[in-house]
Amino acid sequence: MQEAEPAAGVLYLVGTPIGNLGDLSPRARQVLAGVSAIACEDTRRSGLLLHQLGLRQADGSPRLISFHQHNQNSRIPELLAQLAAGQPLAVISDAGLPGISDPGEELVAAARAAGHEVICVPGPSAVTTALVSSGLPTGRFCFEGFLPARPRQRRARLSALADEERTLVLFEAPHRLVDLLEDVLELLGDRPLRVARELTKRHEQQVGPRVGAALEHFRRVPPQGECTLVLGGAPMLSPPRWDPTQLRAELGRLLEQGLSRREAARHLSEQSGHSRRELYALLHDNADDADESLGQGPE
Repeated sequence: MQEAEPAAGVLYLVGTPIGNLGDLSPRARQVLAGVSAIACEDTRRSGLLLHQLGLRQADGSPRLISFHQHNQNSRIPELLAQLAAGQPLAVISDAGLPGISDPGEELVAAARAAGHEVICVPGPSAVTTALVSSGLPTGRFCFEGFLPARPRQRRARLSALADEERTLVLFEAPHRLVDLLEDVLELLGDRPLRVARELTKRHEQQVGPRVGAALEHFRRVPPQGECTLVLGGAPMLSPPRWDPTQLRAELGRLLEQGLSRREAARHLSEQSGHSRRELYALLHDNADDADESLGQGPE
């Protein structure tokens, strides 16, 4: 039988709605109502959320503790002390699952290092919500969060991601979105893209289907609220097509350089995209004729 929650001395990461209040799970509601304190980015915003959810109306409701990037170093020892004293604590972000692009990551690492149990109460996440509804490949993806705000650093990060073949998921503030899209178009090209905003809300919007179209839209209609971008990965390059004559000639050149047959096959496999087994077999086919012609160029 599962232990009643919240349990003493446990740190709970609780997913909160990213827009629609109906997305809060019954389990999340139970944990938030029963913990000793809730660490949150903005106590006013989280207080309003809890009030809307009906969780701050009774006496003895959870205490809100401000916990953000500017005070996390001083707050973490305080929160660990409360866990050590047997108090159950919850961490929430302004919206979504804590620990994604917020200080929750540091607290979890510290709690684990101190031997405290950490339990996640799953909930909505803008990352996966935008990804699965984008129509872009979801089997492999790469989450990059917020790129650097400074133009030079942002462009450097984008350049480093230029060859990433996985679908990319990014966060961006509304006042930097057009600048980001301009950089993406210049550095990565007019790739498939969905810019998601107001996810799960009445006026949910996904703008695309490519970078250029999204850029044109947001130049006309200034974005409001943080956006989640789902960007197509770098197109996979097809291996060059080599005919058997070219392959045999290149193998011969590698053998003349002193490589063994196995080494030559491995080297050419990396260069041409053909399998090593295929190339090694080519070396042994018609061995007498091959010994005569491998060192020559294409006919």
